[in-house]
Amino acid sequence: MSKRSRIEHADWLDFAALLAPRSIDLVYADPPFNTGSTQTGQHGAYPDAWPTVGDWVAWLRARLGATLPALKPSACVLLHIDWRTSHHARLALDELLGADRFVNHLVWAYGLGGSSPRRFARKHDDILFYCVDPGAYWFEPPMVPATSNRMAGQMKKATDVLDVPAINNMAAERCGYPTQKPLALLEMLIGACCPPGGTVLDPVCGSGTTLVAAARLGRQAIGCDVNPDAVAIARTRVEPEIANTGSG
Repeated sequence: MSKRSRIEHADWLDFAALLAPRSIDLVYADPPFNTGSTQTGQHGAYPDAWPTVGDWVAWLRARLGATLPALKPSACVLLHIDWRTSHHARLALDELLGADRFVNHLVWAYGLGGSSPRRFARKHDDILFYCVDPGAYWFEPPMVPATSNRMAGQMKKATDVLDVPAINNMAAERCGYPTQKPLALLEMLIGACCPPGGTVLDPVCGSGTTLVAAARLGRQAIGCDVNPDAVAIARTRVEPEIANTGSG
């Protein structure tokens, strides 16, 4: 794997210090959600608990702050979280980048899990979309099939509700790592928020889905994870994609 496209076994905070200034076009981070338990899959596991929400926010703020010098003025930040911490994370991003750098609160709607007799079913994650410079960030609106009779058979710009199915148990892309996200979701986000030939950073890359999507779209793929099992899985998935596309 080339120096530009790479995956390292490292904590996000340490890895951020190694990034070249103004070298990153898009940061997509899907950190642990602070569920209070260990997330376990067939081929991996990771701890997902902090003593308090404040401790989780401090952990996140330190890493986001350390990453900011590596972002280009045209860069975007996508932070993938859920109902537990989205309001805390948005305030942290407002403090770090500025409230005027907020672009979208995206909702990834899916059909699995979340049912309860005591509340509305929780069927979505939150993706906070921020930019470095409101006048300079790169964005290409993703197109999705229209659903109205008037526009039948046509495409339209996607809304801030992303209707992308979660990975089913029989999907070929499933690798057995917990909380793996679908390639279709990451391909949509990267295509929208990173220019062709640009560099995508995933500093908590897990099984490497972000990096696979980046390579398939001709972007440079940089990632790290503190979990050695995640790094091994990510390298197994990403290296063939980079070899096939030459995005190194």
